[in-house]
Amino acid sequence: MLAELLPAQVFALLLIFTRMGTALMLMPGFGESYISMRIRLLLALLVSLVIHPAIAPSLPALPASPTGLLLLVFGEAFIGLFLGSVARILMAALSIGGMIIATVTGLANALTNDPTAAQQGSIAGSFLSTLALLIIIVLDLHHLLLRGVIDSYQLFVPGQPLLAGDMSLMISRVVSKAFLLGFQIASPFVAIGLIFNLGLGLLSRLMPQMQVFFIAIPLQILIGLAVLMIALPAVMGWFMTGFQEVTLPFVGPR
Repeated sequence: MLAELLPAQVFALLLIFTRMGTALMLMPGFGESYISMRIRLLLALLVSLVIHPAIAPSLPALPASPTGLLLLVFGEAFIGLFLGSVARILMAALSIGGMIIATVTGLANALTNDPTAAQQGSIAGSFLSTLALLIIIVLDLHHLLLRGVIDSYQLFVPGQPLLAGDMSLMISRVVSKAFLLGFQIASPFVAIGLIFNLGLGLLSRLMPQMQVFFIAIPLQILIGLAVLMIALPAVMGWFMTGFQEVTLPFVGPR
């Protein structure tokens, strides 16, 4: 009896770990490059062990052929990558908005390492991404991400054909929303920057002898920082609203 039960339980744990592990590799707060790969894998294994009793009864039986096993594992990995990519793509909105903000405020050449993107980025984008990640953890929205992966078994049933059309549509909508959200985040800075540049142009016409260039650069940065301080609550509110709109469809009713 035990010899028959053990392979089935190990197989169920493998399927759960495959989906959970690939999702955590990309999810904000879990899949950051500065978090050790071993820690991420251990976390995915622990979560898989916790949810195993609840998920295992809904999983298909152990396939008789290696091909069937590989297809199931690859399917679960693909679903996990899809779930992790949805949240990660939305985080790119902060990098897009931050780059526009840096360009408008004269900080386009001031690059720094963006820990959430694992590459160089603008100072504004790195600041917004780090702050958003902090807010996600403080508000327990990272639990919402985990719950979305767990509840995804009701939407993406293991062993069933993948909803490729719906998944492609979802990815395209998230990419579109990320660009729209990035421009929305940068909109106050673009408006103030336009007014500032028009004022400088008018000032240079009225007072040609004034060295507008030497006044404009520090004043542009100062105004940009002031606008950032004022608009930061609204900017984070826009992002958190978009974040919940993207993640909530994967969370089942309670």
